[in-house]
Amino acid sequence: QVQLVESGGGLAQAGGSLRLSCAASGRTFGSYAMGWFRQAPGKEREFVAARTWSGYTTYYAESVKGRFTISGDSAKNTVDLQMNSLKPEDTAVYYCAARSTPGVARDVGQYGYWGQGTQVTVSS
Repeated sequence: QVQLVESGGGLAQAGGSLRLSCAASGRTFGSYAMGWFRQAPGKEREFVAARTWSGYTTYYAESVKGRFTISGDSAKNTVDLQMNSLKPEDTAVYYCAARSTPGVARDVGQYGYWGQGTQVTVSS
């Protein structure tokens, strides 16, 4: 059973930075792809960033490209999301997700494992 636990959310001012971390356990993740999604109040969950476990391939949503960076540490089984130049519209609950099929994906439905989410609030 795969378990994903996010940490690192909180409050930041516009223009500031936060770093989210996702600790993965329960499987060998070598063939997995990992993603970060977010959901703002009243909105659907949306794709933020994804990478193959190896880091060879990464994808970003256009809204975060150049500001957010997804990275991973295979020794620690963690996947991080560095968020810089934060904007109020980045406010949401952020979720870590994993899919056991090789290859990154942007669709919520292609990820079978989810963390509980961590709140990120950006004030103007």
